Amino acid sequence: MATRRSKHARRVLVLGGGIAGIAAALDLSQRGIAVTLVESRERLGGRASSFFDAKSGLWLDNCQHVTLGCCSAYLGLLSRLGVERAIRWDDEQYWVEAGGRTTVLRPGRLPAPMHGLPSFLRARFLTVAEKARIAGALAQMGLLRRFDHEAQTFGQLLDDLGQRDSERRKFWDPIIISACNLHPDRVSALPAIQVFQDAFLAGARASRMGVLMVPLGSIYERAREAIRNAGGRLILGESVARFGARVATLASGQTLDADAVICALPFEKAFLCAEDELKRRDERFAGLARMKHSPILGVHLFFDRPVMRLPHSVLVGRETQWLFRKDPEGKVIHAVVSAADGWMPLEPEEITRRVLGDLLACFPQAASAELRLSRPVKERRASFAYTPGFEALRPASVSEEADTPVLAGDYTSTGWPATMEGAARSGCSAAALFRRPERALV
Repeated sequence: MATRRSKHARRVLVLGGGIAGIAAALDLSQRGIAVTLVESRERLGGRASSFFDAKSGLWLDNCQHVTLGCCSAYLGLLSRLGVERAIRWDDEQYWVEAGGRTTVLRPGRLPAPMHGLPSFLRARFLTVAEKARIAGALAQMGLLRRFDHEAQTFGQLLDDLGQRDSERRKFWDPIIISACNLHPDRVSALPAIQVFQDAFLAGARASRMGVLMVPLGSIYERAREAIRNAGGRLILGESVARFGARVATLASGQTLDADAVICALPFEKAFLCAEDELKRRDERFAGLARMKHSPILGVHLFFDRPVMRLPHSVLVGRETQWLFRKDPEGKVIHAVVSAADGWMPLEPEEITRRVLGDLLACFPQAASAELRLSRPVKERRASFAYTPGFEALRPASVSEEADTPVLAGDYTSTGWPATMEGAARSGCSAAALFRRPERALV
């Protein structure tokens, strides 16, 4: 049985400074628990962070991250950091076809799940027959028990719901590839159904899209200040070499001990660095060894004149799924290619050529603009690959075995796909374990 000593922990090591680690460390430090947060980089944020680009002279995000109105834990974290006003909320989505024809999808006054129906029926990129089939599938999807479909792909579910190739290419693919970072023929139907049930069908507020108007790195600088101001300690630029239930050894040889450890490292690092004896007796780590990644490509494009006035655009039927305007004029564009396995071997010049081709196909007026700078960013380990069977690999935060660390990260059993919301939920849940008198931590 698990011991009952950890719920009284006054010293906690948090390993990993991504969103999960930030959420856990901030919560604990603000409640008076002595937290030491260890992060291998010099800055917090993990995969959802920024870097300084010498060529542009700007801080650039690794990739464009967005949030939705239903993402309560992540929005709560931003609120605690005092940066919630840095989000630009968009109620409209702009779907742009080759040639430039644009459809605006926006919520109407009807109650959920019918709130989006009026603008959907006016969508010009879909035929009447395609709209009818999609609407029928959405109606059925809202009634599904999503965990019953974990073992099949979303593509197989779309077949069962009578969806044809044209509907997939125009509608389902852009949404699911972006939301789940896998093609519908690879992703489990479980997270894909959740995307529609919890966001698109849940009401206008739940489906609102929020885009941070400042670099992600500046947000997490606030986290560094907040944790330190609450008495927490940060060790940055130091990698974890080995960890157990109450101790961590850094690559420098320094050993840190505490009453408990929250491991918020990426799943591959958590498996690699866990003590061998811990991996033998804690069955949660066996699942980590079988998890795989899915990559994302972000491409920052700098033009000499405006090329896109819209705040963002979904490119219908293109390999590049999204474009985001990053400046008031529309001269700086961030292109996003999710599920980008086939792009990872490409050289920057070829990446730029292909993305630019997608942009010009949908915004032909941009042909007169000169591309001054292109900065492709490959995030090879952007998210876990939520394929059928993945749910069984996801570990709980705590183990029934005594003397084991708490696990935090979007890959844990959060009930969410690989998102900032999932990471924030896991960090908050890990911290909450330390204040539940009825639950002993292990």
